[in-house]
Amino acid sequence: MALKNWKDLLKEEEGMGTVEVILIIVVLVGLVLIFKEQITKIVNSIFSKITKQTDKV
Repeated sequence: MALKNWKDLLKEEEGMGTVEVILIIVVLVGLVLIFKEQITKIVNSIFSKITKQTDKV
């Protein structure tokens, strides 16, 4: 009886969506931490260009 319940648990896929979402979030957070400096430079550059171009308008 216990073996049958274990097999049913392994076949059940309802929790897989949650696990996948958590893994994706962990990977994204890891990438942000690794490339934080480069991302900051790019964002600052973009906002600098936006600010300069708003003076022209």
